[in-house]
Amino acid sequence: MNAMTPARQSEALPEPFQPSGRGAKSNAAGRFERATSEPVDDGWYSEAPPRQLKTTLIRDAARTIITSNDSPDISFDQSVNPYRGCEHGCIYCFARPTHAYWGYSAGLDFESVIFFKPGAAELLRKAFSKRGYTPRPLAMGSNTDPYQPVERDLRITRAILETCLAFRHPVSIITKSAGVLRDLDLLTELAGMGLAHVAVSVTTLDAKLARTMEPRASTPARRLSAITALSQAGVPVSIFTSPMIPGLNDHELENLLGAGAKAGARHASYVLLRLPLEVEPLFRQWLSVERPLSAKKIMGLIESTRGGKAYDSRFHARMRGEGPVADLIRARFERACRANGLSRKVEALRTDLFTVPEKESDQLSLF
Repeated sequence: MNAMTPARQSEALPEPFQPSGRGAKSNAAGRFERATSEPVDDGWYSEAPPRQLKTTLIRDAARTIITSNDSPDISFDQSVNPYRGCEHGCIYCFARPTHAYWGYSAGLDFESVIFFKPGAAELLRKAFSKRGYTPRPLAMGSNTDPYQPVERDLRITRAILETCLAFRHPVSIITKSAGVLRDLDLLTELAGMGLAHVAVSVTTLDAKLARTMEPRASTPARRLSAITALSQAGVPVSIFTSPMIPGLNDHELENLLGAGAKAGARHASYVLLRLPLEVEPLFRQWLSVERPLSAKKIMGLIESTRGGKAYDSRFHARMRGEGPVADLIRARFERACRANGLSRKVEALRTDLFTVPEKESDQLSLF
């Protein structure tokens, strides 16, 4: 196999090897690996393998923490990701292929082998303190969720928010976790100065679908409750109805936006399903197991929005798709936003309050 060829993931693992509470149905080697292996159910094992797959944490000795981008279809140009990989296990996650760069699978490894950055807050403090640093809104959750389960113990996201508060630096968060409320004190203080915004991703109101599609994320009801709590605390909050998956959850679009508005969301956005690299075969596997009777129809509708392919990586087109199905979703979204009083544009966060706090050891200024 060529090292740059995506690993074959045409079939899900045999049922005895599928762990419970996880999204992916396989764990094939990444596209950079020269060899692949996969378990086969030959009927000779004396007992079924364990169904619980434990999460492994790996310390990430990152030297920098701010990631920059110049993408024309993303609303931010710098972000911070406390974690690589995500325990939420969302089967559709576009970030899954990044695990291949570290020699891990985009499948089960992505949701069970988590890299964490214990020095994130200190790295951010150093970046903010550099001479000539220009403050711009910092996005968290743009790649993997900053409030995935391991954050309860590691508290890296909280340390980052504390740093943003100390420097009066603007920050926005995208999450599928009601765990964001643990940091409501910091977010409320930041929001009071126009320095914070939170987007809560709600992809379905069907708890059963959410449990298979996003197995370790908060339930839809808890996410809506988080929107309410954030809104009541004065934190600007959006509902992020993403991804929209034609034939699977797109019929819920109006209900999702209505529920978000009722919960207190002031803004809304969406992205059409993206299936880059290993995500496509992983999603097909998931459909074959969870939606076998409608899998072909769903993939056909997805491909109709991508020019007959599973994915189109072109700027702008990758987020919204093209064709009648994509156009209809876009029109329905805009109409539902108007009907529910939801703005598609979030107010700009302030950057004029940024300050570098003096350390106790710093020499006092003469003037």
